[in-house]
Amino acid sequence: MYNNRFKQFGNESEERAIGFLEESGFAIVERNFYAKKLGEIDIIAQKEGVLHFIEVKSSASESYEPIYNITPTKLRRIINSAHYYLKSKKLNKAFCIDAMVVTPNNMELIENITL
Repeated sequence: MYNNRFKQFGNESEERAIGFLEESGFAIVERNFYAKKLGEIDIIAQKEGVLHFIEVKSSASESYEPIYNITPTKLRRIINSAHYYLKSKKLNKAFCIDAMVVTPNNMELIENITL
């Protein structure tokens, strides 16, 4: 039961993130891209010729910052998955790794979290 509620909350957070991104001028390219043995990228979007690989982190509480759930290991997997995506699609274009933080009353896109 707990896992179903957690998954549903995560899906709802991703839907909110998609809406926010589209309203901000992003075109959604792909969702939940899974790179075998590497990991998953929640959202791949494009804006102004740049691909954005976006990790969505959410919290049901305003008192907890979900951005802290992006560990160095998680970030390495996202980077490797992004490179795999580009290679598998034979793309040679500018990209960045972003985080979307979703809480009940706020959404924030943090661009270039690898800098």
